[in-house]
Amino acid sequence: MDNDQIRVLLIEDEEYDVRRIQSTIYPFRERISIKDIVSTGEDALNAVDKKGPFDVAILDYQISGGLYGERLIKRMKIADPSLQIIVITKMTINQTDLHFANQMMESGAYWFGTKYPSDIEDFIYQPTDFILTIMNAAEKRKLEEDRLKSQNRLDRKIDRIVQERPLLGNSPIILKVKEHIERYAATSANVLISGESGSGKELIARNIHYQSARKYENFVTVNCAAIPDELIESELFGFVKGAFTGAKEDKLGLFEQANSGTIFLDEISELPYQAQAKLLRVLETGEMDKIGRKKSYKVDVRVISATNKNLKDLMKRNHFREDLYYRLNILRIQAPAVRERTEDIRLLIDYFVGHHCRDLSITIPKITDSAWKILELFHWPGNVRQLKNVVQRMVILCNDRITKDVVHMALDLQGQDSISSLVNPVFSTENILPLKDVEQSFRRQYFEFVRQHCKTDTEAAGKLGLAPPNFHRMCKELGLK
Repeated sequence: MDNDQIRVLLIEDEEYDVRRIQSTIYPFRERISIKDIVSTGEDALNAVDKKGPFDVAILDYQISGGLYGERLIKRMKIADPSLQIIVITKMTINQTDLHFANQMMESGAYWFGTKYPSDIEDFIYQPTDFILTIMNAAEKRKLEEDRLKSQNRLDRKIDRIVQERPLLGNSPIILKVKEHIERYAATSANVLISGESGSGKELIARNIHYQSARKYENFVTVNCAAIPDELIESELFGFVKGAFTGAKEDKLGLFEQANSGTIFLDEISELPYQAQAKLLRVLETGEMDKIGRKKSYKVDVRVISATNKNLKDLMKRNHFREDLYYRLNILRIQAPAVRERTEDIRLLIDYFVGHHCRDLSITIPKITDSAWKILELFHWPGNVRQLKNVVQRMVILCNDRITKDVVHMALDLQGQDSISSLVNPVFSTENILPLKDVEQSFRRQYFEFVRQHCKTDTEAAGKLGLAPPNFHRMCKELGLK
């Protein structure tokens, strides 16, 4: 049988009308085939479930049995969402009843028409329209199937994204965070995430986005501390060609890139005061101004922001706008520090050990009881980011077991407060590493050391003698947030 043949399910309880429909379709039998004929709603559902798939169902609006009309249409669409349903009725008065037509469409019907006038004995009334409707309905079925396949692929991709960076933990405090994420994802209200550096604020923001109705749209991340003050406006809102010297072409702003999706403003406390006013306007009106263009652009963007500072203290010192704070802080989540969720330490370490071992293609080592005791009692000032880096060192330094000595070495590399301890790290004769790995390890350690002793990444970049964009690029290369 031709794969392009339209498969039809006929639901009709009068033999006379069955013959009329068959006669109408017969001249097009090479293209349209009635695969099954049933007379009740229950039989129709059974056919869809066990004898399908069908492309089109032709349904008499009033059939015998208790299941017919809108109720039957809805249940058939649940059973097969892409099935196209054509309703025919002998109730000629309904042909021009807009309310009736609206009921049919809302129930899930594709089209409806009448069987009468009764003087047409051999064919359905308006046979040309009837046949064209069947063919058009079959085409829509194909489009619906393609759309569902594309959506399923996107859903699987989103699942992979979430699984690659899961929000781990079963402690009461992290379960509360997960509850907030699920509740906030159902809205489009702005969210402010507070928490210490390394506590997973961006991960929380990603989970909100990918559980929301905006999950198929862009999630754009902006580190407000990484953009120089003089460029922040053009980066956020873009510019048009010729707006200033060097503007050789139009530039899309980050808000435009996030249109219909979510923008994550990390380190919002570092946003320059002048840029705060422009951000406030976008939040209040949904409009943004491009540099060099008088016309305003409408954007539909959900804003999730994060900070490791007390914004209320900054407001008192006139470093952060009070009106902007209340616009950003419609919903709030506190990202817990690791010391507040010690029950999750084992789960986090087991996960990161497995993650790094897979990257290195090595067997997962056993962690001794004495090593676990040290890890669970450690205060983890750098939170999950620090824990992940320490686990990476432990995996590299150990052989087949992570002992307390390996933990001491890993924590010493991470937690020393003097530069000399970093310049003269503890080396292991049992695990001599390539020079490039040692250099990268030292860079990562020193970057972490400087960041832990600075209030902001901008300050850290200055102490390292780097421009903020270069600092953040190097952090990314080193696997640091």
